[in-house]
Amino acid sequence: MIDLYFWPTPNGWKASIALEEMDLPYTTHLINIGKGDQFDPEFLKIAPNNRMPAIVDHDGPDGAPVSVFESGAILMYLARKTGRFYGTTERDRIAVEEWLMWQMGGVGPMAGQAHHFLKYAPQLDPPQDLPYAKDRYRSEVSRLYGVLDRRLADHEFVAGDFYSIADISIWGWASLWEGQQQVLHDKPHFARWLETVSARPAVQAGRALHAELRGDHRDKQSQSVLFKR
Repeated sequence: MIDLYFWPTPNGWKASIALEEMDLPYTTHLINIGKGDQFDPEFLKIAPNNRMPAIVDHDGPDGAPVSVFESGAILMYLARKTGRFYGTTERDRIAVEEWLMWQMGGVGPMAGQAHHFLKYAPQLDPPQDLPYAKDRYRSEVSRLYGVLDRRLADHEFVAGDFYSIADISIWGWASLWEGQQQVLHDKPHFARWLETVSARPAVQAGRALHAELRGDHRDKQSQSVLFKR
């Protein structure tokens, strides 16, 4: 059994979708990031960077429990554990890891900043409506999605002709393209990939996990916890 420490965000979805795709039994422990659960000392023992998701696998290496934090590390651990969604050759794994790192270092941070400056910052008290920041992150997300579109012109999935943890890692943020003020009409391969991945039952199940709790973080308490610490 795996304990999943989770809140319904694009990063949280990486873990919930992977667990669903890999048919691994898990128990969900909610980490309400708007109320500051991520700073609880007990959670920090598992995730010292005060970020979810995190997991505890009670059947870890050599049968002993192990905790894993950071969404990319969780995906790699679960893929190794199950032997699924990591490709079958060393060249496959290289491609998976390239695009997983591309997401972790590019799409995730840049799309997150785009969401912040386009959606949340103008609602702060006092408002932080910053045209330079909005343009900077909107443009960088557009560039990254252009990179992805060109990659997908010649490949069914991100790492090649097989679905992998690289696709899982990218999908959550990419599925929120409208909130990042992006368009799809000039990215047909990206749009095709989004539709294909979104249709997977495990993706839908992982995305639906506690979806009713997903909020817009516009209340002052959430903003204080998320944006001012």
